[in-house]
Amino acid sequence: MRMNKKELLESMKGGLIVSCQVQHDDPVYSEDFVLKMAKAAQWAGAVGIRANSPEQIKLIKDNVDLPMIGLWKIWHDDTDVFITPTLEAAKKVWEAGADVIALDCTAQITHEGKPAYELLPLVKKEIPEAVIFADVSNYEEAKRAVEMGADIVGPTLYGYTEETKHIEQPDLREFARMCRDFKDKAFMIMEGHVYTPEDAIKCLYLGADAVVVGSAITRPHLIAKRFVDLMSGLQSNWRDAERSKH
Repeated sequence: MRMNKKELLESMKGGLIVSCQVQHDDPVYSEDFVLKMAKAAQWAGAVGIRANSPEQIKLIKDNVDLPMIGLWKIWHDDTDVFITPTLEAAKKVWEAGADVIALDCTAQITHEGKPAYELLPLVKKEIPEAVIFADVSNYEEAKRAVEMGADIVGPTLYGYTEETKHIEQPDLREFARMCRDFKDKAFMIMEGHVYTPEDAIKCLYLGADAVVVGSAITRPHLIAKRFVDLMSGLQSNWRDAERSKH
């Protein structure tokens, strides 16, 4: 039984949402690794989980009693849009048990040749009871997502679009501006480039309703690579591995 939208958002307010994801080519991959991460997050006091793919969403949802933000990463060579890029993918995420469906709501062009944000109203129409999380990369995309009826907005894709792919640190000033202008219309979540508890606290002070942290908690190979890359004088960049298509 899913909570209603208001109850769901209130349950996550002020808390940590842990992104528990593993790809088949990750060195830490095993079938139950995401479940162990999710159970660890629940033990620690997290208020929600973000997970990728119907298979992993269902595994976690069946065993961990926390709100689930679900998405499905599907890569194509001709586009950088990969987060739940189609209506069919959104339906599979919902059927797997997600309480919230995360969508790419940037202006990037999808594999099907359409702006990614055009999917948002289609999902709202087909799955009206779902909470929609708009993953955006800048203020203008956040504004459009709010106007199109997104329930949650976050700069998840800052650093993943062509214009921002060189970025490693969060743009806290831009996020604060989003919170100032949109917080009365949407639940504002900070996601992306949050590496320490101190970073998360800054985001709450700037207006975040909740904070998502992923790689800094749940991807030990990327945590190790951040150390190695800096200690070797940036001979390579761990962010290239984080952004890689799978």
